[in-house]
Amino acid sequence: MAIPVVLDVDTGVDDACALLLAALHPALDLRAVTCVGGNAAVDPVVANTLTVLDAAGRADVPVARGAERPLLEAPVDARHVHGHDGMGDLDWARSERAPDPRHAVELLRDVLDEAAAHADDAHRVTLIPLAPLTNIALLLRTYPSAAKGIREIVFMGGAAHVGNATASAEFNVFHDPEAAAVVLDACAELDIPVTMYGLDVFYAPRVSLETARTLAAPGGHDAAELAGRLIEFQCQRFGSPDATIGDAGAVCAVLEPAGVRREQLPVRVELAGTWSRGRTIVDRRDWSGDLSHDPHGQAPASIDVCLEVDAQRYATLWLDTVSGGMR
Repeated sequence: MAIPVVLDVDTGVDDACALLLAALHPALDLRAVTCVGGNAAVDPVVANTLTVLDAAGRADVPVARGAERPLLEAPVDARHVHGHDGMGDLDWARSERAPDPRHAVELLRDVLDEAAAHADDAHRVTLIPLAPLTNIALLLRTYPSAAKGIREIVFMGGAAHVGNATASAEFNVFHDPEAAAVVLDACAELDIPVTMYGLDVFYAPRVSLETARTLAAPGGHDAAELAGRLIEFQCQRFGSPDATIGDAGAVCAVLEPAGVRREQLPVRVELAGTWSRGRTIVDRRDWSGDLSHDPHGQAPASIDVCLEVDAQRYATLWLDTVSGGMR
């Protein structure tokens, strides 16, 4: 049985790379995609997401509009990275499909409740958030019973060592740190396994500009051309001979979990620091010793943190899939 998955996205060049992989790989059953403001405002995110799924031939997948803004902060975007439209300034006509009428949180609830109605664990859904965690925080606090339909959460966000939005914080967590903190706390309370696929591994799986141009060359506005255009855009924007598949690595980690080295570690989100707000505090100390002097204690959330990745393995997995090698 294919692994049931739902992606939560802010599409986004690298979200688009991940969507193509999830939509096309035969070992995944993409049940739905939910959208949140992040890399771009939520309405362009919805339009981009529908366009990607159409290119992949997956008009059957429901797409829902979610939170427009973070729980507390004013929204920011990353169009300086992803282009004015949020997806590489793609000069394609956008999809004519309408999104699902349900709010993203309602679609998530419905998909997860349906999964929970089955007695066997194989029907439970792997939730893959690749965006600020606003929708997921709202889901788990509004409909905590939906957790019964979740097998695990594998999210792209955070880092043990580095930041990108600031020197301390990764963009998805920085955009809505309260939501990230809520999700970690809720997962600890609801006993949901969590994997953090963060910046420590995010940039490593890469595709060359030459390969991207080969993918895009035949044209056809299909998945392969789109994949090539996404990589080519990043190479040109950053003046690099190659580019990361980014969020797609989190989908790879669901498909081939042995491709990452992970450690189960306590993790908190910094909410108050002047220079460190949005940082994921990954505690790598040995808690078997005496750390009673620490007034904070151990973080309630202990999650799998990805620390190393087999970059070539994941890049090849992505390329084989988006180029049609898997079909």
